[in-house]
Amino acid sequence: MVTQVIFDQIWTNTRSANHRHKLLIMKKNWIAACLFFFAAGGIGYYAYNTPQHTTPEIVQQEVEEEAPVEEKTLFGIDVSELEIIEGVVEKNQTLSTILGPFNVPYQIIDEIAKKSKEIFDVKHIAFNRKYTVLTPKDSSQARFFIYEPNQVEYVVFKLDEVDVYREAKPIEIKKREVGGTITSSLYVNMVEQGVGPDLIDQFADLYGWTVDFQRLQKGDKFKVVFNEKWVDGQVVGIDGIQTAYFEHLGEPYHAIPFEQNGEVNFFDQDGNSLKKAFLRDPLKFTRISSRYNLNRFHPVQKRYKPHLGTDYAAPTGTEIRSVGDGTVVEAGYSGGNGNYVKIKHNGTYSTQYLHMSKIGKGMTRGARVKQGQVIGYVGSTGLATGPHLCFRFWKHGKQVDWLKEKIPPSEPIAPENRIAFDRVKMEKLEQLAAIPYEESDKQRGLLTSR
Repeated sequence: MVTQVIFDQIWTNTRSANHRHKLLIMKKNWIAACLFFFAAGGIGYYAYNTPQHTTPEIVQQEVEEEAPVEEKTLFGIDVSELEIIEGVVEKNQTLSTILGPFNVPYQIIDEIAKKSKEIFDVKHIAFNRKYTVLTPKDSSQARFFIYEPNQVEYVVFKLDEVDVYREAKPIEIKKREVGGTITSSLYVNMVEQGVGPDLIDQFADLYGWTVDFQRLQKGDKFKVVFNEKWVDGQVVGIDGIQTAYFEHLGEPYHAIPFEQNGEVNFFDQDGNSLKKAFLRDPLKFTRISSRYNLNRFHPVQKRYKPHLGTDYAAPTGTEIRSVGDGTVVEAGYSGGNGNYVKIKHNGTYSTQYLHMSKIGKGMTRGARVKQGQVIGYVGSTGLATGPHLCFRFWKHGKQVDWLKEKIPPSEPIAPENRIAFDRVKMEKLEQLAAIPYEESDKQRGLLTSR
């Protein structure tokens, strides 16, 4: 029994000890868990309330590179590293006197002048024309010389390589539409509208056989559509008339362009050609100073005698045009005629041009000429009191009144082209109808002053 009691006591004590031990372990685990949660919470709180430490940025220091020099061109030449000197040719200046101050050796000037003859003869360097000299920035010796013989072309002299070439500037085409009313003359009123002499001459040639421009009336009207050529912001010429209209004494005259037989000509509304076998005048738009007259008082010989030609007043040197295609049969000098050229156009007609200051180049017996070709220049040689052209017109070997002669027209619109022509005509008539008659600044000023 005693043994049993002792055994039970020992077992009880042992179980109590184990239990206590388990409790102790559980207590420690619980405390550890609490501590863990408290620690985790503290860390979270700390992390939440403490400013964040970001990863330091790695700053890459960029090395500034020099910006490339922008290429600047002039006359197709890179001038970003060159000095530009511009000027105009002074009186009596030559290539040598222009380049001398730029330290160009005479040997190079002579060599390049000889080399350029077929491209541009430096003897033709003219007064008041523009030129440009290009030199390195670290030297005063010219490397390039650029000469502008006109507003469109330029000649480049590469002095370091002794080379020469000729180029043209880009041309911009702009369409213009002009309308106006005659208050003075066609020339004056067109100029007031900003129209140049070249277009006026073409307009006068276009209507030369339809309208007598020597007898225009105030109130006559004109409209014209044409293209202008622009270079460097300036008008340098025209690209031809596109369509036109003229009203004389209330009578309308249209000029409709149409291509027939591979050639573009102008026709009226009925399809009749405005082109004749001859130009209306041998000079560009001018005035008649004396007409065909069988009993005119001769200003030099001081007696009455027939004047079998038509005189056109013009300054010395004005270009004289052949009125039609033909062959030169005479060209030379005679006492009364002075310098003159005579042209045979066909079996019926011949023309003669007197008192020239100079006969045109190539005008020798047998030479072929085209309508509008320059055959000489106005002067006062022979029996003449002043510069003018005496124009004579021959028909079947007899001199007749040029201004009264009915010249046969060119071919009208062919029947097979009528539908196509009518289509073009309607388009051009609509275009012309939309152009207003504008008053010039001078006309507006006169109306305001009243």
